[in-house]
Amino acid sequence: MLNFICYPKCTTCQKARTWLDERKLDYAFRDIKLDNPTYEELKAWQALSSLPARKFFNTSGLLYKSLHLKEKLPSMSQEEQLQLLATDGMLVKRPLLVGDGFVLVGFKEAEWQEKLLTGGEN
Repeated sequence: MLNFICYPKCTTCQKARTWLDERKLDYAFRDIKLDNPTYEELKAWQALSSLPARKFFNTSGLLYKSLHLKEKLPSMSQEEQLQLLATDGMLVKRPLLVGDGFVLVGFKEAEWQEKLLTGGEN
């Protein structure tokens, strides 16, 4: 089962959800604003994705900008970045799609197509 973590009002999340629905893929829906990912989840997802923690930040978000994270993130450890991400779902880049053995961060249709339809769900 896929876990689809998003913010329902986000247009990119809406596009991703439509994409999943059109392909009749089963997923569990989770509103990132109401059910923020925990530090433990973020740490596991970050490790699974092989991406640096900074790639999990929603750099277009108002909260990211108001906290001046563009300037602060480079001097923060990965641990500190993950701890910060766990404080508010609006800091997290979305959607997140978590499957068995993989995590996709953001909606890139070609990447989702490759992982879910071409390469299978492994």
